[in-house]
Amino acid sequence: MIRVLVVDDQDILLQGLTMILEKEENIHVVAGVKNGQEAVNKCKTDKVDVVLMDIRMPIMNGVDATKHIIEYNKNIKVIILTTFNDDEYIFDSLKYGASGYLLKDAMPKEISEAIYTVYNGGTLINPSVATKVMNRFKEISKQELAHDTIQEVNTLTSREKDICSLLAKGQNNKEISEELFLSQGTVKNHITNILSKLNLRDRTQLAIFAIKNNL
Repeated sequence: MIRVLVVDDQDILLQGLTMILEKEENIHVVAGVKNGQEAVNKCKTDKVDVVLMDIRMPIMNGVDATKHIIEYNKNIKVIILTTFNDDEYIFDSLKYGASGYLLKDAMPKEISEAIYTVYNGGTLINPSVATKVMNRFKEISKQELAHDTIQEVNTLTSREKDICSLLAKGQNNKEISEELFLSQGTVKNHITNILSKLNLRDRTQLAIFAIKNNL
């Protein structure tokens, strides 16, 4: 059972998302809260697997809440609820460890599939938004870029590049293993090695790296 926390300051969206998710056999909505601070508190008191996180909220926004939640427990997956007008927020959320984003007008099936995807180790990086995020990367200092994401692509082996490419498409370990005819354990080991080699924190940063470098 995947335990989901829904975070949105608009009652109609909070109730709507909760109703949609409760229809799923393998999803249980732990709670619905209205700001980032409540989300952080709930993640510390309840077992939460995935957070559906709105961005623009009072008291604490979704970006700061994502940062605090991931710092508290990196195993909690955060999906940002966004619009195409929230480019800057998307960038910061991914930088702090969100597993991707979901448009607020997504269909119910897309919402549940997104939860299953990140829960199983996948990412939600849409190429159109990723381009905007990459433009934002170019604007920040070279020192920060070098520390956070930029590394030489030629340090990767051919197999590692293949894995990065599939990961950037949002595939989880099982899907990557089937595509490349590898065991899931081997894929996991490759990803761990890639993250270490590139000095990246998580799969989301690796997916961004892959998209930026056209892997």
